[in-house]
Amino acid sequence: MGSQPSGITRRQFVGGTAAALAGISIVPRHVLGGAGQKSPSEKLNVAAIGVGGQGASDVGGLAEENVIALCDADLRPSKETFEKFPQAKKYRDFRVMLDELGDQIDAVVVATPDHTHAVAAMAAVKRGKHVYCEKPLAHSVWEVRQLMKAAREQKVVTQLGNQGHSSDGVRQFCEWIWDGASGDVHTIHAGCDQFAEVYSKAALIESLKEKHAVPPELDWDLWLGPAAERPYHPAYLPFQWRGWKDFGTGVLGDWVCHVLDPSFWALDLGAPRSVTAVKVSRRHDPERHAPTFPRDFVIRYEFARSEQRGPGTLYWYGGAERIPRAEGMDAGRQPPGTGAVGLGDKGGICHQSHGAGGSQMFPAEKLKAYRPPPQTLPRVKGHMQDWLDAIRSGKPAGSDWSYGGPLTEIGLLGVIALRFPGQELTWDRPGMRLTKRDEATKLVTAKYREGWRL
Repeated sequence: MGSQPSGITRRQFVGGTAAALAGISIVPRHVLGGAGQKSPSEKLNVAAIGVGGQGASDVGGLAEENVIALCDADLRPSKETFEKFPQAKKYRDFRVMLDELGDQIDAVVVATPDHTHAVAAMAAVKRGKHVYCEKPLAHSVWEVRQLMKAAREQKVVTQLGNQGHSSDGVRQFCEWIWDGASGDVHTIHAGCDQFAEVYSKAALIESLKEKHAVPPELDWDLWLGPAAERPYHPAYLPFQWRGWKDFGTGVLGDWVCHVLDPSFWALDLGAPRSVTAVKVSRRHDPERHAPTFPRDFVIRYEFARSEQRGPGTLYWYGGAERIPRAEGMDAGRQPPGTGAVGLGDKGGICHQSHGAGGSQMFPAEKLKAYRPPPQTLPRVKGHMQDWLDAIRSGKPAGSDWSYGGPLTEIGLLGVIALRFPGQELTWDRPGMRLTKRDEATKLVTAKYREGWRL
């Protein structure tokens, strides 16, 4: 794919210059001055939507701010977070929360299941709130585009919840790549071997015919949000929703934004030219198992040549399909189960998930002789803090949606490809079309049940 030329581009560091490059002047509402508004040294008033699981961790990162409201349709996983912040107002419906509190809210954290990311984040953006949204940014490519557009228009500060993007490790990885440590990188092998039974729910499809009472702590209609109406079943939640297409985006939506982030940044990948599910488990019946994802699969993405790199190929491995050992990898070293291996004409680099953790070059002789370059990327204090600091400064956060949106799209295109095994889908990014595949293009957009819209 090619090493990065000298100089820091938009992909290399999403900082203050990025807004100017994009023609955006981002000024937080609370630093504009005027009666009743906060100075940059004062605490932000933050609300959170979805506060169990990962949401609980996200809210924990707001300890130095004013957490004024918490919202969750399911009171079971959110109970502990509600108790930790007794001063915060409690809500079940985020629309009610945003309407009632209005200008009292400066910023919003969204950590709901994937299918409600877009509706919750958009409701906050349209009200002029800065938004931190967990990955994937949305459930469909169309939703990603709508969120990116709205954020630009509202001039709000955004961040995608791919926490490794704010690590020192991902910055070191970029500096190595730009220094030519592996030469021209032409192939990336990436994947995740965790939670395979969570992401593929074929064994539970028949059980959905059972009838179950809705737990009293759960507002099932609100939890469904824009998804098609159906009876409650414990196979959907908590956490298990990731394996159902109507709610989650499988292993791709859950891990691409973590695992692929270092390569996406360092190589300025942008959008793939095409995507193909080159291998899908024979046990997966496309009709009988339609509500869920294949357990084991391999997806190939092709990236066209750009001004900054040559053409390249990315393979993503899911389930029992594992990242292969690369030629030149030293004896005794195994590729990561969850992570990536980048191959160039001068060697390779392998790393784990979340910020290129444990990055190692190979072969070993090259590692011994290599002298790392000086640091060129500023280090940051943490992912949530990066967003909070960006709100106060008016500069974009490191993984704002102009970066995190296109990264999310790579995962979502893979989700579509799994429905068309063996078929190369050529991607027209500006037109949001999978050319010559009308049936596949329909999956780029989102369908909402009555009463829900962006």
